[in-house]
Amino acid sequence: MRAAVCGSPIQHSLSPALHRAAYAALELDGWEYDLLEVDEERLPQVVDALDATWAGLSLTMPLKQAIVGLVDEVSDFARAVGSVNTVVVQPRLDRRGVPGRRGVRLRAENTDVIGLVTALAEAGAERVARGVVLGGGATARSAVVALLQAGCARPVVVVRSPARAAELRAVAARLGGELDVRDWAELPVALTADVVVSTVPIGASPAMTEALLGPFRPVWWPVLLDVVYAPWPTPLAAAWGGVAVGGFEMLLHQAAAQVQLMTGRTPPVEAMRAAGLAALRARAQA
Repeated sequence: MRAAVCGSPIQHSLSPALHRAAYAALELDGWEYDLLEVDEERLPQVVDALDATWAGLSLTMPLKQAIVGLVDEVSDFARAVGSVNTVVVQPRLDRRGVPGRRGVRLRAENTDVIGLVTALAEAGAERVARGVVLGGGATARSAVVALLQAGCARPVVVVRSPARAAELRAVAARLGGELDVRDWAELPVALTADVVVSTVPIGASPAMTEALLGPFRPVWWPVLLDVVYAPWPTPLAAAWGGVAVGGFEMLLHQAAAQVQLMTGRTPPVEAMRAAGLAALRARAQA
């Protein structure tokens, strides 16, 4: 069986290390997991080639919305989140019980949210009264939902342009919540939270760190989850005075959920963690 991670750029992805470690621990002989450089233009071609030899795809940027119109079914949860990071290839049978077109049915799922929820719980933030999300991109959608699931009824989202938060508001509304949207000038509001989830790219992190912290240091620090996992620590995490968790934990647990969806087996999380950390160390030493 085959699986792969698709996106552009994709060479930095740790997904192959995580999934291959899972296949080895589960003794799934003959299972393969590859990297595929795929942009939005090429995505339909890749999807059309999926057949019964495939278990599924992991999707990263810029494909998390582009995939929606190319699959047979989008789970209710992924549709509510508005972001897909997983395609599961399932058998397709017609009414006579024989394989239909291509012999497969493609179902889209979101495992980013469970990755975030699990990473936060491991950091001691299983329940969140006040959560803040920094940034407004695709990963911010999953972060908002993760905070809602952790009990935060009205997450705060800090974005450069509040007008761009319309889709984030819609995501929260579909799941029975609402957002408090703040302008970038109000970044220090994050320091009043229980949990801060930064979805800001590494390149923007130094300026954001200065704007957020400046000379101010709180008496009590929120838990920080920065979705960037390499290089680690990010400038924000390095300056943080409390618990700071990197994106590796989110990546690990979303990958574990993908393994379960694609193989039907309980994911070997610790084997996957060891392989992912080893790959990060090797990359840092290269």
